Amino acid sequence: MNIVLHTRQANVAEDFKTIVNEKLKSMERFNVTIERVEVEVVHEPNPRQGKQSHRVILTAHGAGPLLRAEAAAFNDVAAFDLAIKNFELQIRKIHEKSKDRGKETLRKRVV
Repeated sequence: MNIVLHTRQANVAEDFKTIVNEKLKSMERFNVTIERVEVEVVHEPNPRQGKQSHRVILTAHGAGPLLRAEAAAFNDVAAFDLAIKNFELQIRKIHEKSKDRGKETLRKRVV
């Protein structure tokens, strides 16, 4: 999985990059082919948007469906945690659909 990190009006710390790599690499346990994940970090310069000033957008490209998750919070890590939860739910849903349901087909054949 290739991870691409984009920033707009932001400086990202090195520890944030390691957190992003670790959490996205853990998504490989699902049986969904993802070739590239784009992580976009946007900082809102408006001071009135204090609690929602950092936004993280995750977009996955691959042989499977296009996945996208977006979240906003008071800092980069909190916004990434919210976005990765939504992203994982989408991947888990696709993984569950692709599971083999052999027992159900056997019942239909017997009846």
